[in-house]
Amino acid sequence: MPGFEVAGTRFSRDSPPVVVAEIGINHEGQLDVALAMADAAIDAGVRFIKHQTHIPDAEMSEEAKGIKPGNADVSIYEVISRCSLSEADEFALKGHVEERGAVFFSTPFSREAADRLASWDVPLYKIGSGECNNYPLVKHVASMGKPIILSTGMNSVDSIRTSVSILEQAGVPYALLHTTNLYPTPHRLLRLGGMTELAELFPRAVVGLSDHSTSNSACIASVALGARILERHFTDSPDRPGPDISCSMTPGDARQLAQSANEVFLALGGRREAAPEEEITIAFAFASVVATMALHPGDVLSTENIWVKRPSGGDFGPTDLEGMYGRVVAQPIEKNTQISARSLSPQSGRSR
Repeated sequence: MPGFEVAGTRFSRDSPPVVVAEIGINHEGQLDVALAMADAAIDAGVRFIKHQTHIPDAEMSEEAKGIKPGNADVSIYEVISRCSLSEADEFALKGHVEERGAVFFSTPFSREAADRLASWDVPLYKIGSGECNNYPLVKHVASMGKPIILSTGMNSVDSIRTSVSILEQAGVPYALLHTTNLYPTPHRLLRLGGMTELAELFPRAVVGLSDHSTSNSACIASVALGARILERHFTDSPDRPGPDISCSMTPGDARQLAQSANEVFLALGGRREAAPEEEITIAFAFASVVATMALHPGDVLSTENIWVKRPSGGDFGPTDLEGMYGRVVAQPIEKNTQISARSLSPQSGRSR
């Protein structure tokens, strides 16, 4: 099975799902807010805290100052410039997350950002959907030799395949996340079939969902379809002004997601057969053949005097009922008691 390990946590198709809290740029460039969000996520039980490493002039040209994203009324350059942490602040955030026993990793949006993270020896990289077809950046990040989680939103299978080839040639383990890049994403556009398609097309990949909807429903459902990484934006409060707050989970959402995802994972697999643990229920839930009236030696069993009732444990069960018609009673049988094999004669007879 494909997979990799980060800080003692296994990422694979047969391992429990891992919840990722993406703080991203919800902190609006304020370190104290970023620290509060990280603490809230860790306190909620999330171990993997994802940031976004932005160095505005390294990732955007002058033209970006004229492009407005769909969830903002100013240019993407202004949004990123306002919401970026300085190198010192981001390093402080990383240190705080690690002091809390959690794992810090990030999405680099430029070569310089990737180099910054490499200098800190982060154990894992995320490549966002917008960079999935930025093959020079994908190749550069892959050269760091660490596992990579690649989001695939907005990309065709062909462009994803090119990035996957880069990762495989570099020999780095990887995961592919299905994504729809609308903030928030209507449930009708989540298209979870795209995630199962990734699993089929790229058998060496761990697959998961980077979800931008407004609830846990899609993430929970995706576990049944094979998702083993569940990423949602995170905020400590829905009243924050950050750009992705509308599609961010809260601490309560994070706790519920981790619990529900694990419950679904535990429920997967198996065969359509009785579990050994069901024996205690079988003992009272299954039925045995019983006498519906007092029977005496010489009586002949028929639809008039035998039927099936709980519990199991008798010598004859429901599948034996019809074959017992015509059997002769050899020993008295009390009404409403199970019929034992020794109470019957092997010969047939006539009804009394």
